[in-house]
Amino acid sequence: MSDLVVIVYPTEAKAEEIRQKLFDLQKEYVIEISDAVIAVKEPSGHVKLNQLINTTAAGAVSGTFWGALIGLIFLNPLLGAAIGAGAGALSGALTDYGINDAFMKQLSETLQPGNAALFVLIRKLTTDKLLDAVKGTGGIVLKTSLDHNKEQALRDALAAHVSTAIPAPSTP
Repeated sequence: MSDLVVIVYPTEAKAEEIRQKLFDLQKEYVIEISDAVIAVKEPSGHVKLNQLINTTAAGAVSGTFWGALIGLIFLNPLLGAAIGAGAGALSGALTDYGINDAFMKQLSETLQPGNAALFVLIRKLTTDKLLDAVKGTGGIVLKTSLDHNKEQALRDALAAHVSTAIPAPSTP
């Protein structure tokens, strides 16, 4: 079973820094991440999602390959590649991998403009090593599926020696 953790940071850059730190910890087998998305509330109020996988682009590349291959069979590889790219991009755009996009956008509506929320779907983790790695990095826990003890330990670790204040998100 996976756990969801959502942490709010004052900027997109800070959220990206922490996401990269989590990827480094994944290389050390401290954490296993299913998905990690950064949602940013822009000054206009629009929520932008910075996902790991661009499913539209991946679908277009895959579709181009298969379309060209099928096109070769019917002696028109360029037409096949074009049709395959279009079909692949469409299917990729309709695919939702990992954390539900609508859920992330809805939850991110509570952010202050300019703030970023780091959504992490965790398959497994070594709790004490992860807490040591994120200690003092700041951020406010917005939502988690962790048990109360682990959630409080995460809040305490993030808050240790925080130097930048983040406006608290409004509750939905």
